Amino acid sequence: MFVLVHGLGTSHRYLTRLHAELAVRATVRSIDVPGFGGLPAPKGSPGVADIATALGALLDRIGVRDAVLLGHSMGTQWVVELAAERPDLARAVVLVSPIADRTHRNLPSQGLLLAVDSALEPPRAGLTVFREYLRSGPRWYLAQARHMVRYPLEERVAALTRPVLVIRGSKDRIADLRWCAELRDRAADGTLAVVPGHRHLVQFTAPATVADGIRGFLGA
Repeated sequence: MFVLVHGLGTSHRYLTRLHAELAVRATVRSIDVPGFGGLPAPKGSPGVADIATALGALLDRIGVRDAVLLGHSMGTQWVVELAAERPDLARAVVLVSPIADRTHRNLPSQGLLLAVDSALEPPRAGLTVFREYLRSGPRWYLAQARHMVRYPLEERVAALTRPVLVIRGSKDRIADLRWCAELRDRAADGTLAVVPGHRHLVQFTAPATVADGIRGFLGA
């Protein structure tokens, strides 16, 4: 069983290619976080831990246990927090293009990195994400972005008791190699995989390669 969680401003729609690859051999659930993908935003400004708790309640309701929790971009924060709070739900944790490293843990830096990376992504990938940003709207996007740049991902990864796989595209300027290697090293049982020639949306642009890497990690 796989549970896929999207990143900031997006939805399951940019995970559909990876979902389809993984679903060839396993059951897969892609989950939209409230406020994204056209879902109404909750009142207030729930933080990473609040979203993780809500995800855990949802997985309880649909009977998920011992799943591979996969997050992309900010989704890595939600699945790490979920696995730390509820290790009973996680068999392993997969972090695709994780953010945000300490040297860019502020909104201007993240905005610049995102703008540069987005301009270099294939047009179809960039258009898919742009449409999702329009659905989420600027208010909710910025509210969650503020939580994103305050979340100490490296510290929470160190608290995990499940195996962790970090995946990045070799040309990803947002989740750079130094940062991803640190997350691997912080994990009690960490592995790093790099997909040559791809950027932040590696799960969209190289879904078969990412899926094969995940299967190899789980098999090992």
